Amino acid sequence: MNSRLRAGRTITLLALCAGGLGGCVSQGEYDALFDNNRSLTNRNQELLAQLEECNQSVASLRGSQTGADDLMGRQQSENSTLRSQLTQARNTINDLESRLGSMELGQIDPTTDRALARLAAKFPRQIQYDPDRGMLRFASDLTFGSGSDVVRDEAKASIAALGEVLRTPEAQAYDVVIVGHTDSAKPSAGTQQRHPTNTHLSAHRAISVKNELRGMGIPAEKMQVAGWGEYRPIVANAPDGNTPQNRRVEIFLVSSDFNFVGGGAPAPTTVNVDSDNPPASAFDPTK
Repeated sequence: MNSRLRAGRTITLLALCAGGLGGCVSQGEYDALFDNNRSLTNRNQELLAQLEECNQSVASLRGSQTGADDLMGRQQSENSTLRSQLTQARNTINDLESRLGSMELGQIDPTTDRALARLAAKFPRQIQYDPDRGMLRFASDLTFGSGSDVVRDEAKASIAALGEVLRTPEAQAYDVVIVGHTDSAKPSAGTQQRHPTNTHLSAHRAISVKNELRGMGIPAEKMQVAGWGEYRPIVANAPDGNTPQNRRVEIFLVSSDFNFVGGGAPAPTTVNVDSDNPPASAFDPTK
């Protein structure tokens, strides 16, 4: 212990003795009190430092809470926006479903619809009517002979009845798309002389129906013909290809401003043959 400290302690001790505190404090007691005071001072400083750290932590937590509150506020705002967008989307979907439910896709006017339904009811074995597509399906086996494109006499009555419907004022608003189909059975050698492939046979049969309708006064420019051959079956073909359901001619009534490529009626990419401009003589169905 240095001399200055000792001197200070001596002065303090003398003062305590002079103050009449009931006796002098010994040097040892004084040293103990001094050390205890210094220890308490150090501890106080430590506590002050800890308190400062705590205050800083509190401030940091408050800042974090403020940031969290801001983030939560932004998320709540975004959630509100998303809920609003979801509600709008649901309303849009409901509106579209309502509009789709009220639309008559592919359907035709009520007068023509009733006329075609009566036509199919009059010839139930030969004709099926699909009002949703505006389509009549003629069974080929009842309309043509095997491997032939010549309309049977007994089938001409149903085609004539269709011509009467197509001449009505209401039906004149439509074009007529006539599409032939076959099964997957290959044409016989005799058939191939006039119809080399099923595509030719299906197209030639469509042409024959068109010619029948033309004879009844339906303008040629109002009719389109095409043939899919065996490539659009409505049921799976039998192993030998002989499947009567797939041998058919389908007649679609479509609006005169209808876009055949982008619309609901078939847009065939197979042979599209018109008897007004016949191909080579080997393929002419009228010969």
